[in-house]
Amino acid sequence: MRTVPLTELAAVIRSKNAGPYELTLDIIFKREADYLFLKEAGFFTRELFARLYGIAPDQVLNVVYFDPAAAVKATLVRPLVSGALGDTDIYGAQQHAPLLALQVPSPGSGS
Repeated sequence: MRTVPLTELAAVIRSKNAGPYELTLDIIFKREADYLFLKEAGFFTRELFARLYGIAPDQVLNVVYFDPAAAVKATLVRPLVSGALGDTDIYGAQQHAPLLALQVPSPGSGS
């Protein structure tokens, strides 16, 4: 199966705090068809996010497909409480980088 960078299909890839103990990752797709293709394939899983972020799958609290926005949202346990000594990203706004290099199955490439 041919793959493409997620950045080709997504209009928005971002991260942000979901409170002081959690981090949310948002992927909003340019085209609903691309979103639905990856949703139906079950591509975005707890295990995928755990592998990308080097954490245990139980540290990925949820993965939600949000059809009205053609978006995927994942919530992770933050490695450090926001603002704690050693926290280098108090707002959680720079944690989406692992998603920028992610290769996803190409819609229309077949299996």
